[in-house]
This record gives sequence, C-alpha cells and structure tokens, in this order.
Amino acid sequence: MNFHPNLLADDPHDQALAADVRPPAWVNPVPSGRYNLVVIGAGPAGLVCAAGAAGLGARVALVERAFMGGDCLNAGCVPSKGMVRAARALADVRNGGRFGVRADRADCDFAAVMERIRRLRAGIGRHDTARRFRDELGVEVFFGQARFAGRDCVEVEGRQLLFHRAAICTGTRAAIPPIPGLAEARPFTNETVFTLSRLPPRLAVIGGGPVGCELAQAFARFGSRVTLIHRGARILEREDTDAAVLLQTVLVREGIDLRLNSAVARVSSRDGTHLLYLAGADEAPLIEADAVLVATGRVPNLEGLGLEAVGIASTEAGVRVDDRLRTANPRVYAAGDICSPCKFTHAADAQARILLANALFKGRRKVSRLVVPRCTYTDPEIAQVGINGQEAQARNIAATTLTVELADVDRAVLDGETEGFVRVHLRKNSGTILGATLVGRHAGETIGELSLAITAGLGIDAIGRTIHPYPTQAEAIRKLADAYNRTRLTRPVQTLLAGWLRWQRR
Repeated sequence: MNFHPNLLADDPHDQALAADVRPPAWVNPVPSGRYNLVVIGAGPAGLVCAAGAAGLGARVALVERAFMGGDCLNAGCVPSKGMVRAARALADVRNGGRFGVRADRADCDFAAVMERIRRLRAGIGRHDTARRFRDELGVEVFFGQARFAGRDCVEVEGRQLLFHRAAICTGTRAAIPPIPGLAEARPFTNETVFTLSRLPPRLAVIGGGPVGCELAQAFARFGSRVTLIHRGARILEREDTDAAVLLQTVLVREGIDLRLNSAVARVSSRDGTHLLYLAGADEAPLIEADAVLVATGRVPNLEGLGLEAVGIASTEAGVRVDDRLRTANPRVYAAGDICSPCKFTHAADAQARILLANALFKGRRKVSRLVVPRCTYTDPEIAQVGINGQEAQARNIAATTLTVELADVDRAVLDGETEGFVRVHLRKNSGTILGATLVGRHAGETIGELSLAITAGLGIDAIGRTIHPYPTQAEAIRKLADAYNRTRLTRPVQTLLAGWLRWQRR
C-alpha cells in the first residue's frame, strides 16, 4: 500500500490510521445502478456531502484516490493543532515564573510530541473510516482516480458510476514555488512536516501566512532557530494591521528571525545544509538552515478528472462555480477548497450542506450569504469575521470602530494574557455589526458569539443585553457593547435625561 506523504509506514499509529482511511485489502463494490449523488473526494466537503445525502435516503457513491479525511485529518487542522498545543504547553512551563510557579525542567521531547500527534490523529480518524461510511452510513466507497466519462458518468478503476448529480470535492495541496534549487532541498510542507521525529536545529520557513506563522512559532518554542521569510511588508496581510503587527512583535520576542520584504531567489544544498539566498533583503541576504518549510499557498487537485470533456470550466484557482455551487455542467456541483477562496474545514462543511440542498432538492441557497469566521492559531490567536477596517475603507463603507484592550479585562489580567484586543466595526450611526477582529489566546473560541450576531442580524445592543459570566475574557465583547452605548449618549440626550431627573426631584 502506498502511504500518504504525511504518514510513516513503520509507525503503529499511522498504520492504524491508514488501515481505517485507506484499507489495503479494500475491494471496490459493483456499481448499483444510477446514484443520486456521486462525490469525488473524501475530505471535509466530500464526507459531509456523502454522509448527509445518505442520511436523507439517497443512493451515494464516494470516490477517493488517496486517503479519506483529506488534508484536514492527514496533514492540516488535526496534526498542526496538536503541534501548536504542545508548543503552548512548553511555553506555559517556561513562563510559569510570572505566576510564582517554578519548574525544574522545561525540556522538549520532540519525538514524544510527534508520537502524541500521530496517536491522536489515528483516534480522530475513526470518524472518517471507509468501513464506517459503508457499514453504518450506507455509502458505496470506491478508491481510485475518478474521471468524468460523460456528462452523467464517472469512471473509477474501470467501473462506470452513473449519476443524477455529482459533487467535486477534491480539495487542494501545498504549492511549491519555482525557486531554483528548492526542489533539491526537499522542502517540507504541511503535508510532510509531521513525519519529523528529530527537531531541526535551524529551520527556514518560506511564507508568512497562517500556516507559516503557526508552524514557525511552534518550532521556535520547541527549540529550533527559526527564520521566517515573507515577501510582504508584514505577515498575515489579510488581517487587521494592528493584529498582524502585534503578532510580529511576539514572534520576534520569542526569537524568530523575521525577514519581511524578502524573497528566496535560489537555494543551494550541500551535506545536509541548505543555503537560501534572498532577493530584496536589506541585510544578511544569506540564510543557513538544516530544513526548509514551504507555506506559500495552495493549488487545486484537478489532475485526471477530465473536466474539459464534460464542459466544466476551471482556472488556476480551481473549479468555477456560481453562487449556488453549480459548475457549467448543470449536473455537477463543487464544494470546499476546490472552488472556494475560503479554504477552511468549517467553510467546506457549510458549503457541502448548501450543495446537498441545491443539488438534490432544487434549493436556491447561496454561498455569498454565509458568514465565515477564520482563525490563525498562533499565540495569541487572531480571529476575524466579516470585514476589517481596511476592507471597510476599501469599499467606502462608513463605519464606526470600537476597540477594547484585553489589558482592560479583569480575567485577561489574571491570566497574564493582556496582549490582544477585541475590535468591532459597526455601520455608521447604527448598531449593525459589519465585522470583528479578536486577538488573544482564546480568540478562536470567542469569535463564535460575534459570528452568531452577524448571521442572525443581531446588533451590538443585543450583545449588551446579554449577561456574560464574570470573570471571563469573553466579557471583552460585552464591554464593546457598553462602549457603543456610550456613543449614543450624545450631548442633547444627556441634557434631556438630566432634565428628566431634575423634574423627578421636584
């Protein structure tokens, strides 16, 4: 059996995972007539499509060419957050002196960290097993390369699957930039970095987006000397400027050599050492590293599908769909990273639900109506929903911006987690929430309240009427509502209220 590039063939946990998500002795079923839905790709979007349709009584076929669970389980969210959490635990031990806590040791057993990640991933992977989808959910699971053989037919391993509707959910993979010498350095990506069992003493990370920042901080905390190279003037260019700058300060303080406005021109490798030559660097244009990690974006998995033959348009970004997730072939839909600029597991899940309603039941649900939060799981985390200040300005949207610093929130002070803030953008002269940015250790857990408010059309005043437990860091959101109410207390209103209170004293 060919192993996923992020699984170790000799590791018992990875062996158990592979046995679940790509059983070596699996025999593809004989197609059972026309399917209500053929799903291509068993990542988050495909699994939700297949399970949801089968649960509604549809006849479903699920085709996967590699391992079920997709990037999220095997190489993305699950292992990376396990690594982030281990690094945070180590940082907490080292910083215990702030709380009067003394620890004799604060060492990193990197091999144990990685073993834990593989063990937990194998356990989580049991939700995505081929046998579960076949035996419990009634989905016919096929392994192999899917190819459209007609406008209503998919071929896999020599067998033809006729369908009423099909869903392309093949996802994306890590992009490797065409830098001379980079391929010879055998760089790691999120798909391969979790095979490491020894900590690289020197690590060069190319790309200052979410993946690059998360892994750079984690490896630095484990003890690697990390250099983070980014083309832009600041990291996380999609995010609120203040949020990104705050995180930059933290990363530099934790020992990361941050190279902004820089690009790798070429790489040379010799005797296990990689030399990265930078273009556009103000100083020290040469970096030496024992390992290189590339985190410069994603490319869609379109190879071998035969889209052109059945009239399905695609670009370098993926499959083209309309607002209802329909491709140019009216029988075929798509969901998840393969067609969405929002490349998150939770976005893929939401799109899969829209696909089911529209493809199977003639629904008219639109992706543009989704409210999709996002989070970068650094420490502190940066979470965003709706638009930020830069986006409001670019769209000429008149907005009122309110900010509460975590240093003004009692629980954050007690937790020693005062670096961060909660910021909301309101439509001018209104309590309507346009967007919010949260920076703090629990930002990803807290953003849900504001996401719900935007989704349900609740204004900031509704949050102000909601009692938040004290002391919690989420109380910062309630403080935003208090700040909004103070803006409504204008001079004429104050004069009117004061007059009313004077009249009551008569």
